[in-house]
Amino acid sequence: MLIGEVATAGGTTAKTLRFYEQEGLLPEPGRTPGGYRDYDGDVLGRLDFIRRSRTAGLTLGEIREILDLRDGGAAPCEHVQGVLTRRLEDLDAQIAELTVLRAAVADLWAGAATVEPASCDAASVCRYV
Repeated sequence: MLIGEVATAGGTTAKTLRFYEQEGLLPEPGRTPGGYRDYDGDVLGRLDFIRRSRTAGLTLGEIREILDLRDGGAAPCEHVQGVLTRRLEDLDAQIAELTVLRAAVADLWAGAATVEPASCDAASVCRYV
């Protein structure tokens, strides 16, 4: 399949395919006699894995590690479990930080509930923040 066909079938762009190839996420495809990239059908499954991994928040480096393990003949299940554990820990930390931030913004919002422009000091920009 030519790059445009793969891009359409994989729900991505030719530019993304070239980027993934450059980053080592996709193997270098064969070439047609005219020099065009000629992918085999297996690339679509790999693109689907990359998409699902990105949706889960995995980095390109983490995805590359998983693909390298699989390409080397190993089942990456334990490695993936560790990656997902770290991702969950990161998400929990982000949620905690956002909860604190939300409370701070809610306090500021409550303080700004009764806007009094006449009492604003131009030197402080805005007394509510």
